[in-house]
Formats: sequence, structure tokens, C-alpha cells
Amino acid sequence: MSFTTDASRWPDVWIAAAARGATVGGDFLAATALALALQAAGAGGLAVSGLLLAATLPLVVLAPLAGRLADRIDSRTLLVVVGSAQAAVCAALAWTDRQVVIVGLVALLSCGLAVTQPCLAALLPRMVRPDDLPRAGALNQTAVSLGALAGPVLAGLLVGQFGTRVPLLVDAGTYLALVAAGLLLRTRRGGGSGATATAAATPAPAWRLRTDPLMLAMVVGTAAVITAIGGINVVEVFFIRETLDSSATVYGLVGAAWMAGMLPGSWLAARVARRLTHDAALVRGVLVTLAGCSLMVVLAAAVPAAALLVPLWLLGGAANGGDNVFATVLTARRVPEARRARAYALTGAAVQGGSMVGYLLGGALLAVLPPRPVIAGFGITGLLVVLAFVPVVAGATRRARTGPDGDPQPAAGAELATPAASR
Repeated sequence: MSFTTDASRWPDVWIAAAARGATVGGDFLAATALALALQAAGAGGLAVSGLLLAATLPLVVLAPLAGRLADRIDSRTLLVVVGSAQAAVCAALAWTDRQVVIVGLVALLSCGLAVTQPCLAALLPRMVRPDDLPRAGALNQTAVSLGALAGPVLAGLLVGQFGTRVPLLVDAGTYLALVAAGLLLRTRRGGGSGATATAAATPAPAWRLRTDPLMLAMVVGTAAVITAIGGINVVEVFFIRETLDSSATVYGLVGAAWMAGMLPGSWLAARVARRLTHDAALVRGVLVTLAGCSLMVVLAAAVPAAALLVPLWLLGGAANGGDNVFATVLTARRVPEARRARAYALTGAAVQGGSMVGYLLGGALLAVLPPRPVIAGFGITGLLVVLAFVPVVAGATRRARTGPDGDPQPAAGAELATPAASR
């Protein structure tokens, strides 16, 4: 895989992490504000799930195209142009109250995310040496967690005081952080000059997700678990606000607890990942953390008060943070640099696709069942899916160690590194 062979560029890591954290914070701020607005207006679970689907569908549908764009077009151009467009779309979102227009603008905003997310993800391994990637991934996850931690809390406060317009305008401002990152980052990829052009002249190693058993097991397993428990995002607002009779502020605080838990979880996973020399161990780490997320959802169904969700969501968030770090390191190890944005886009699409199915299930089940049994069913199903994937991962590990004729197969992450592109 391609990593920098010089000293890790930590200033670039910090810039990218800050931009990612700012935009994630704005997104959570806007999503929480819109969910609260729909619930207060009397909208049901299907309306909330429709909003969440609009935010995820482009990430799935556009993944192949977005990944290719992020691999081929200069990262600076993408971040500046797309970040500016997203800021404009978010500003327009603040000045409409029609549900159909809101859903359309949210979908348009997500089209930009389909491009910028794999672009930033693929830049990270080029900024650091291989041994520093788990730490860089944890730093990026910390910024994401801090942004997601602040977003729901700030939304609960701002919606109560000003309605939805102010939170959405704040979200528009956060997208300018992508523009700033595009202008400030020294590390770049894509385009047709400098080190990137040299790398482009060398044929990229063949890689397909379907031919990489470990990556395929990780992606499909994660998507399956997210499908099983993803509906919690639809059900949660009704469970907290109606079943547990709590305020909008409490809803924001509970949502922030999951993100707070991701902070220690990501750093603990980074320490573990540095010691895992075999890629199969990273896949097993993903499976264990997914089981932790599912278990916390099961326990959440039994709480009598919203305050008790906080410790459960802290533990669930820690598992989620660990899962993200393991998956980031595994992808960087196994995927050739020239195809890395596509790999991150496809991985994200699988996860978002699972989320979409979960949203639909959550909205549909809420139409016939109260929130508590729906949440319990999600968590139990998630645990069963993890158990079902234990033998799948074991088989993928055996296939990854042997070639098609049974001969030993070198690890995909063992390829020599090449210098990072910098202009």
C-alpha cells in the first residue's frame, strides 16, 4: 500500500481532522434539528425515516462514480468546489419549511458528502507512515466524535430558543471548513501532475472487493449488522420524547453520549490495531465491536428513564469508535492507493445501504408497534447477525491465506510503499 516514506505530516492530519469534525458537527446539528422539527409538527416515523433516507441514498447510489472522481480529480479542487456548493445548499435549507423541498435539499447535500468523504478518507494514509495510521485514524475519529458530540447538544439548545433556521445556517458555515482544508493541505492526490502523475503512470495493482475475502467479510458483515440495528436512529426520537417522556434537550444529550463514547473507544482501538500484524485480526476486531454495539441496543430497550441510556450509549459509542478505526486501518492496508477512494466509497455505500434498510424497517415497525419492543428486536437481531458471521470470517481468513490453487497468498498490505503526493 502507498503511505508516506518520510516523516508523517501531522499538520495535515490535524487540518483534515478539524475540517471533518466541523462538518460532522454541522451535519448532526442539522439532522437533530430537522428530526425535532418533524416530531414537533406531528410527523410520524415514516416522515423521519424519509428524511434519513434522503441523507443516505446518494451515498449508496453515487458511490462508484464518487469514488472514481475522488481517485482521479485533484483533491484540492474537489474539496473547494464541493464544499462551497454544500454551504450554499445548506443556506437554502435554512429558508424553507416545506417538507418536500427539505428532503430534496438534504438529498442534494448528501451528493456532496458522497464525494468529500472518500476523498478525505483516502488522503489520510498518504499523510502518515504505516505505523502512524492507527493514531491518525484515532485522531480523525476523535474530531468526528467531538463534532457529533457537540451537534445534537447544540441542536437541542438552539431549536428550543430559535427554531430550525439558526442551526441550519450554522451547518452551512461549517462546510466552509472543507474549503479551507482544500486550500491548506499539502498532501494531495488525484489530478495529473507531480507525484500523482508519476503514480498514475504505473499500472495500479488489480483489486476488487469481491476478490478480497477479508475486506468482503468486513464490509458485508458491517452492513448486515447496521441493517439490523440502524432503525434505532428513527425510533430513538420517539422512544425518548414519547415513551420516556423526556425533553428535546435530553434527546440531544443522549445522542451526544454515543459520540462521547467513541472518543476513548477509538484511541483504545488505535493502540490495539498497532499490535495486530495480521489483517484477519482486524476483521475479528470489527466483529467484536459490532457485537458490543448490538448488545447496548438490547439493553436500551429495558431502561425506565432516558438518563439510563447515557451509560449504555457511552459503551456503544466506544465499540463504534473501535469499529471505525479497525475498518480504516484494514482498508488502507489491503487496497492499492490508486483505488483507495473507491474502496472507501464502496465500504461507505454498503454501510449506508444497511442504514437505509434499517430506517425503512424502523419507520414501518413504528406504525404497528411501540418503540420499546422495536428497539429490543433490533438489538437481538444485531447479535444474531454477528454470531452468524463468525464462521464467515473464519472461512474468509483461510481463503485470504491461500491462492486459488491452495498456495500461500501474501497479505495485501505487504506491498512496498511509495512516496505520498505533495505539491
